[in-house]
Amino acid sequence: MENLEYNFVKKNILALTGVDLSGYKSQQMQRRLQTYLQRSNHSTWQSFFAAIRRDSTAVNKLRDYLTINVSSFFRDSEKFDYLRDNILPDLLNNRQTLRIWSAGCSRGYEPYSLAMMLAELSGSHRQHYILATDIDHSALAWSQAGGPYTADELANMPVALQKRYFNLRNDRYYVTESLRGRITFRHHNLLADPFEQNFDLIVCRNVVIYFTTEVKDELYHRFSGALRPGGVLFVGGTEIVPKAAEIGLKTVGISFYRRGGTSEIPHTGGLSRPRAFGGRQI
Repeated sequence: MENLEYNFVKKNILALTGVDLSGYKSQQMQRRLQTYLQRSNHSTWQSFFAAIRRDSTAVNKLRDYLTINVSSFFRDSEKFDYLRDNILPDLLNNRQTLRIWSAGCSRGYEPYSLAMMLAELSGSHRQHYILATDIDHSALAWSQAGGPYTADELANMPVALQKRYFNLRNDRYYVTESLRGRITFRHHNLLADPFEQNFDLIVCRNVVIYFTTEVKDELYHRFSGALRPGGVLFVGGTEIVPKAAEIGLKTVGISFYRRGGTSEIPHTGGLSRPRAFGGRQI
């Protein structure tokens, strides 16, 4: 795809979907776009955009494709074991209630996993603030509704948690109203919108891998600034925060970074052995 054509595509996608592709890796995104165009039975981007301009369903389908909603409950179980056994107990020892942000929450797997884990660790009487955000309106609507989810999507979850936090109707699972009420869902664009502050834990996993190096660096700097001193950033299993020390972060386990004890962030550029959770490993 030539630069002129790619700029045309980015401009139209931004106008139609609100998704700004300028921060994404160019070659990777262009390949995804070419695949999408071929599947759409259009030979040119001009005809494609003309066809979907007044078709909200087609626009939403394109947005879903671009924002890449891939996740599951307790995804990457060893990391959640480490979160449960090491990170959360330490945070709970220092604060009565926690402020947590699931950034790029997709269909709710991650924030609901966090809410269940917190309820099991600290009891249902402690009300923590869990903010779950995503750029995809349809994914957020699914999350807020609490499903439906399939049995396969709950496969990594202990049966005890399934019974406690889900209702089964017509072979589909729905999150209980009490668990849904523990989470605040909100539309949010990581590349454009301001960040809330003073979080104890920020979870952003397998989201920034699609961005350019420059955008990644900026986002990690902003995440660090949004943590309170002592707060923790939880990233994906293959992700590494470059120059973490320069933005006030220190590694505290694979995929986990803790902000230093001072409130000032510089303005410069091993897992434990898993154990059973709820009667079964996650």
